[in-house]
Amino acid sequence: MTTTEQNVNIPQQGARPLDPDKLMAFVFKAVEEVGATLNTALVVMGDALGYYRAMADGRPTTPAELAERTTTSEHYTREWLAAQAAGGYVTYDAASGCFTLPAEQAAALTDESSPAYLPGFFQIAHGTVRDAPELLAAARDGDGVGWHAHNADVHIGCERFFRTMYNGHLVTEWLPALDGVVDKLTAGASVADVGCGHGASTILMARTYPQSTFVGSDYHRGSIEIARTRADQAGVGDRVSFEVAPASSFSGSDYDLVTMFDCLHDMGDPVGAARHVRHAIAPDGTWMIVEPMAGDRVEDNLNPIGRAFYGFSTLLCTPSSLSQEVGLALGTQAGPARIRDVATAGGFNRFRAAAATPFNNVLEVRP
Repeated sequence: MTTTEQNVNIPQQGARPLDPDKLMAFVFKAVEEVGATLNTALVVMGDALGYYRAMADGRPTTPAELAERTTTSEHYTREWLAAQAAGGYVTYDAASGCFTLPAEQAAALTDESSPAYLPGFFQIAHGTVRDAPELLAAARDGDGVGWHAHNADVHIGCERFFRTMYNGHLVTEWLPALDGVVDKLTAGASVADVGCGHGASTILMARTYPQSTFVGSDYHRGSIEIARTRADQAGVGDRVSFEVAPASSFSGSDYDLVTMFDCLHDMGDPVGAARHVRHAIAPDGTWMIVEPMAGDRVEDNLNPIGRAFYGFSTLLCTPSSLSQEVGLALGTQAGPARIRDVATAGGFNRFRAAAATPFNNVLEVRP
């Protein structure tokens, strides 16, 4: 008899025998999961209160010192540091009672220029989970929850996380992977950035290619207002404009490049959006679709990244699609084959995978 069987009375479920060791292994996995769930809020807390930034220099610190450096309560820094040490986010030296933020964690948690910058990822997850009551009701009724209906952490966290991807890859890898697009942008092209959110991708392209003009569009008015402010602050207002419009009716025509970053799967009618892109794009234009990394089969996505994206799909992206007309609900893990079907139904003939990162597929679509 195992130790587990000696200490725990395990009831049997009908005719199905239970392995006590496997059951308790799962229980302890669940404990770890709950700790990770709570840590999402702790990371948001550490980011908002400046705990990580105060420790970014790598100096060992006590709870009292961290509280003093961040003008916060030692009661909270003491428990927060212990939780971070238990999760491996900081290290702890028992002899000195000091905690240290390793250089790698500092890069991921404090350096916004790092391609591994993560606070936005935690922020959008934290905001998404906070809206769970509305999602439970929607799941019972088959209704949706629109992007606009979520709290600000969802909107801000999304932009912070994906902006890191764009800063790290858009100009240096993704656009150069498209046939002839960089030459057009350098000479002066017209670009529609559809579903632009806060305009991070639009502004980055505009700063890089000053001879081109850019129109960003999004149905969410609050995001467009932020995008306009950001464009003015970046000094690109002369070549960038933003409009409140859904993907099926953004303005303009004869675009050399149409981009959609991490948004096609959120749309209620992605095929309708594809048809509109087909009408708005130039005969030799390019549609760049950037979607979350996914394979075409469920089994391709049963990994940590797929798990996170399936979670967002259940709680954020699928409800967003269901809140709109048609409500196709592609899901965050749609995969290139389903995106190809959307593009083909919209009237496009050429489709290829142009680039990829651990978090994104970059797809090139042409008439």
